Amino acid sequence: MAWIYLFVAGILEVVWAFAMKKSLGFTLVTPTVITIVTMIASFGLLSVAMKTLPLGTAYTIWTGIGAVGAFILGIAVLRESVTPTRIIAALLIICGIITMKLASTH
Repeated sequence: MAWIYLFVAGILEVVWAFAMKKSLGFTLVTPTVITIVTMIASFGLLSVAMKTLPLGTAYTIWTGIGAVGAFILGIAVLRESVTPTRIIAALLIICGIITMKLASTH
C-alpha cells in the first residue's frame, strides 16, 4: 500500500507544481488554492508512505515522479521546448526511479 500512496503523492506533486505555475506567483485564487490543497495532500501521502519505505527511496521516487511528470506536462500543455538533452535527462531520472524501486527491500 505504501507504494500506491507514494505514486499518488508523486502525481499530486505534478498537480501542485502545475497549479503553482498557473497561479502567477499566487496572485490568482483558484490555482493558489489548488496548489496548497494538493501540496498538503502530496506531503501527507508521502509521510504515510515513509512509515514503511526508507526515506531515501521514498523521497527519490516522489521527486522523480514530480520532476518527470512536470517535464511531460510542461511539454504537453505549456508548450515547453523538447530537446534531445532534456529528453535524455528525463530518461535518466526514470532510470533512477526504476533502479531505486528495484533496489528497495520493501
